Amino acid sequence: MIQRLAALPPARGTLSWLLQLAYTTWGLFKQNGLQNHAAATAFYFLLSATPLLLLLSYALQLLGAIAENSVPATILMAALYNQLQLESLTALGFIPRQTQLAAGSVGLVTLLLSSRGLVNTMQGAFRIIFPEQTKRNLVASWVLPLIILPVLFLLMGVAALAQVTLSFLAQNDFIGTGNAQVLQALNSLFVFAMVWALLFAAYWRFPRQHPRARVAAVFALGASVSLVLLLMLFSEFFKLENYHSLYGALGGVVFVLIGAYFAFLLLYLWAQALYSYGKADITALEKLFLGGSGEGASKLEGYVFSDSHRLLEKYGQIHPAGHTLIEEGDDSRTAYFLYAGRAAVYKHTDGSSRRLGELSEGQLFGEMAYLLNEKRTASVVADSEITVLALPPHIMEELMRHSAPLSRRIIDTLCQRLERMNLANPG
Repeated sequence: MIQRLAALPPARGTLSWLLQLAYTTWGLFKQNGLQNHAAATAFYFLLSATPLLLLLSYALQLLGAIAENSVPATILMAALYNQLQLESLTALGFIPRQTQLAAGSVGLVTLLLSSRGLVNTMQGAFRIIFPEQTKRNLVASWVLPLIILPVLFLLMGVAALAQVTLSFLAQNDFIGTGNAQVLQALNSLFVFAMVWALLFAAYWRFPRQHPRARVAAVFALGASVSLVLLLMLFSEFFKLENYHSLYGALGGVVFVLIGAYFAFLLLYLWAQALYSYGKADITALEKLFLGGSGEGASKLEGYVFSDSHRLLEKYGQIHPAGHTLIEEGDDSRTAYFLYAGRAAVYKHTDGSSRRLGELSEGQLFGEMAYLLNEKRTASVVADSEITVLALPPHIMEELMRHSAPLSRRIIDTLCQRLERMNLANPG
């Protein structure tokens, strides 16, 4: 009968898991160079935003012509200039005063091409974050990028327009402060839900091995909240006028570029956390098997992965002395890690059982059946009460794919074991 370890206190187990998840996420984030991908994505975003400002200038001119004979258009015009400080942005050169049709056509072409570049850059980053991702077909690669970003900007623009209009109406007591605040809150929730839905779709559908929808939804929510906090931080500590005074006419460009860079950093960081969510156990098992002496090990790493109780609770088994953990000739493929206790290896020869050697704490065994896809070549019996971690084949597959040092150690151990078997059976 398999005995399980006592459950870890929820708070302690959660804290240990969060620390290991954060450490794994940050390590992969730096290893994958996602800072550079965020910079490239921000550049394409800037290319996409530039023609949108040209279209905004078109809209303002058209709205100004309509406002001459329309009271609602006049109110909307006043709201835009008051809430978005468009007069200041125009004076700073951020929005052109006059536009021409030819320039507008170029702006639309730039918007479509930069839209494809932006989406493709994000797909490239996701291919690095989620290495199992497959290539997209030609239609999805060309058509979707040309559609998704303009539609997204259009929806965001409508939501922003509604927000500033409601703020203006509330300030001037056109519809009542209470009504305006309720409508503003609903509009803000709509924008937040739209951003969350977009991130959820990306986090859920981009990886080849789709994570569970509930998990992707939680990480998309975390990314959305982070973007809101980033927006609040920018509105509080970063001012466009400061960038204009420092960089001149390029101040607006620098302002947008820096904001987009930090936004995409957050998006990729949460995507990397989503990938690490499925690898936290694998990383912790690797550190345990390597004894904390893996390549590049540090004191911080030792502290983060020092608590192995969570792994023992999930994969651990306790067996009494005399228990046969592995039976020679069996078809099982489970590998084991001896966490505590002693065990011996036996082989049946000429009708008797011969002791081949001992297993001590910290040894991985039983992996030969998985690697060679053969029946068990020997039996393993507990000499004392033992605590082991039972690792099914898919965990071993993930471990060997994830950790080159561990793979080298397993292969080296396997070669030594085969060499001893050959010496013991020279004929």
